[in-house]
Amino acid sequence: MNIGIDARTLMDKYYSGVSTYSFNLIQELLKIDKDNNYFLYYNSAKKINLPEFAGNYSVTHTKYPNKIFNYLLQKNLSWPKLDKVLGKVDVFLAPHYNFLALSNNTKKILTIHDLSFLRHPEFFSNRKNFWHQAINIKRLVHSMDMIVAVSENTKQDIVELLGVDEDKIRVIYSGLETRFRYISSNLESSDNKEGKLKAVKEKYELPGKYILSLSNLEPRKNLETLISAYNKIRNNNHDFNDIKLVISGAKAWRYKNIFKSIEKSKYRDDIIYTSYIENEDKPYIYKQAQVFVYPSFYEGFGFPPLEAMASAVPVIASFSSSLPEIIDKAGILIDPKSSDELAKAMTIILKDDNLRDYYIKKGLEQSEKFSWQSTAKNYVQIFNDLNYGK
Repeated sequence: MNIGIDARTLMDKYYSGVSTYSFNLIQELLKIDKDNNYFLYYNSAKKINLPEFAGNYSVTHTKYPNKIFNYLLQKNLSWPKLDKVLGKVDVFLAPHYNFLALSNNTKKILTIHDLSFLRHPEFFSNRKNFWHQAINIKRLVHSMDMIVAVSENTKQDIVELLGVDEDKIRVIYSGLETRFRYISSNLESSDNKEGKLKAVKEKYELPGKYILSLSNLEPRKNLETLISAYNKIRNNNHDFNDIKLVISGAKAWRYKNIFKSIEKSKYRDDIIYTSYIENEDKPYIYKQAQVFVYPSFYEGFGFPPLEAMASAVPVIASFSSSLPEIIDKAGILIDPKSSDELAKAMTIILKDDNLRDYYIKKGLEQSEKFSWQSTAKNYVQIFNDLNYGK
């Protein structure tokens, strides 16, 4: 079977969310599937080197300017048909919604990570909202043969907001990279682990004790509430004078208010922004945190809390969207609108070592339920089902 994959998400400068998902999914598909042929596609006026994978695949690159390609060719002229650009493919997978012109003869799969732009358009820039509207997600999903949702919460959003029949949707949970489990296991020598922990601490100028938040900087991530909660625990607990707040992640959109909140804090010198964290460094920055906090208003899946749990760090996250589904009882879940509730949760976890150890243990157990191998096997099953008419 010939399988085409839209690899445009692999063009991102900084990987997070969808780009991380696409990279790991493609890597695992090529690792476990020796029967099918894979054809990756991307478009860019400039030559871009996609990540290299081991396995049976080829890459096809068209060279149109993106605005012309997206808005004129794909949206208005429905040309070129991306599956035909790759040759004859039996199944075409789009691991994220985008401008897509595909022929009727190819089986089509679309992965939807979240519909936050429909649930909360106020969290996005005007440019982002225009892009989402231009894609016309409702028409796109109804042109697909199968929709993959990364969580039950996302599936329900697809049914409710886009009117898709439940039978057309399969829930496939995202995986977890094994390197996050590696740091919490005995597989790495103590000397090597300690050396990397020290190197990462020096690289990002991390303090001795810190609360960690890691995500793209955008309104949906609710970092202003986290800063407010940090102010409260510092005001109310002199025992926390040596605990800093570390905010990590690339600047996405509408992030200026986050930095304004930092500047207004009387503890601004103890709030550290590290910018984007390199993928290979993430396990070591998680591991050294006292607690990981993720107060996001909405997530289709939510990689960072899962990565933190696998790195043996207790997690506090929002009781919203998919997060209770992914974290289950392995973390403390709070109302994202309440800085008081978040401050209380942070205080409890920082003061009670037994409770901290309990959530570390539960987090490690919960993280074992997610693997990219399982994710990839479920996709291969869909490829087979669609191709053979099951």
